[in-house]
Amino acid sequence: MGAGTVGLLHNRLISNRRVSVLTNWFAKLLPREVRVLDVGCGDGLISALLQQKRPDISVQGIDVLPRHYTHIPVEIFDGSVFPFANDSFDVVLFSDVLHHTPDATVLLREARRTAKQHVLIKDHYREGIAANARLRFMDWVGNARFGVALPYNYWTRHQWHAAWQQIGLQPGQMVTKLGLYPKPADWIFGAQLHFIALLQRT
Repeated sequence: MGAGTVGLLHNRLISNRRVSVLTNWFAKLLPREVRVLDVGCGDGLISALLQQKRPDISVQGIDVLPRHYTHIPVEIFDGSVFPFANDSFDVVLFSDVLHHTPDATVLLREARRTAKQHVLIKDHYREGIAANARLRFMDWVGNARFGVALPYNYWTRHQWHAAWQQIGLQPGQMVTKLGLYPKPADWIFGAQLHFIALLQRT
């Protein structure tokens, strides 16, 4: 079964729920009346739904891959440097983006530079039995058909926290039980693998 066929099944069974769950978490965690930069936003669907739930915020997207249609304004960038001045946004958002980069610290430093207040991250912990294999499978199913880079660069909890400290970011709120998948799938593809962190500049 090819990536396209599996991807269609993923959209039908998983993707809609994932979009809804992440939108709800981001809406809950974001401060009021903030301007958000969504890095690696894809077609911007989550951010568009987020603005519907939170009309007090505005979102600008950037990505390395142009799409034929986007739900929010999206600028193309080189994958390393954000095309914005220091402190241009209140919050920088990464939703399952940083593990697609060779070195997540490059974008984290850019996030700290351009965010006045917070960096909001949804990503993975490489924790638990066969964590790397489970994460690779999810990544391939969700992204291979779009031509997204798949370096499978998953960090442990310790690696994430060490990087944040080095860059000058500290966790404010952390969520580790997201409820992304229906049971029993959540026992396999949810447990210990996902987190959302609202980080503050130090």
